[in-house]
Amino acid sequence: MRMFALFALLFAPLATSAVADPLPRPDHVVIVVMENKAYSQIIENLDAPYINELARGGVLFTESYGVTHPSQPNYLALFSGSTRGIGSNACPLELQGDNLAGVLLAKGLSFISYAESMPEAGFDGCIHGAYWRKHNPAANWKELAAYNQPFSAFPQDYSQLPAVALVVPDQRHDMHDGSIAEGDAWLAQNIRPYAQWAMTHNSLLIVTWDEDNGWNGNRVATIFVGAMVKPGTSARRIDHYTVLRTISGMYGLPYLGESARAKPIAGIWRASAKKP
Repeated sequence: MRMFALFALLFAPLATSAVADPLPRPDHVVIVVMENKAYSQIIENLDAPYINELARGGVLFTESYGVTHPSQPNYLALFSGSTRGIGSNACPLELQGDNLAGVLLAKGLSFISYAESMPEAGFDGCIHGAYWRKHNPAANWKELAAYNQPFSAFPQDYSQLPAVALVVPDQRHDMHDGSIAEGDAWLAQNIRPYAQWAMTHNSLLIVTWDEDNGWNGNRVATIFVGAMVKPGTSARRIDHYTVLRTISGMYGLPYLGESARAKPIAGIWRASAKKP
């Protein structure tokens, strides 16, 4: 009995590592954040055929949640691991401290935020037409001005994308002011080609919502699509901190703020996926 216990103790770490689900290392990750719609408003909604196509072709998280209300602190949570004590959509903000872009750049990797209807690179205004800075967290760090680009700069050659890109549709197309159908059509036109490319180029698309409509416990749809993903559903509870923790783990980055307490997403990756 003692020998068996000793054997089990000695080989337990090996057994654990053998069944571990290591994170893949995508060549590119594109994160698209939509606005203010609950899971039940999107999934199986006939007005969102493309989003539901993505859900069938990738992994749909059925227990995904925003971290708070209103919009802006959710973007800050996803981008920096903290709401920064912000509980409103106040603008302008001038923030300091670590964020996803900064830690990627410090590691020699790349990041760009692509915001639709933003008039020029580094624009620090709060509103320009349907562009609202509250949905573009990178704009709140002055040192990231060069990495804050209009969506018109999104490359047609997807191999030229940064390691991690944040895509910010404007308020007509993120479902904030426009309809679900309009947002779905925008994704189909602008994101579908990348999603198809990602399936054969070791890359990942993440589509999520900042928060729900205020009536559904902040439950939102989150979808992962890419070459390293096994299609299906996951009932694991995740939030914006979980997504940030997972991206950080993929690239060997420091875990920012509350994301350090989250566990990376597991159980959805193909065994053949490229590892760090």
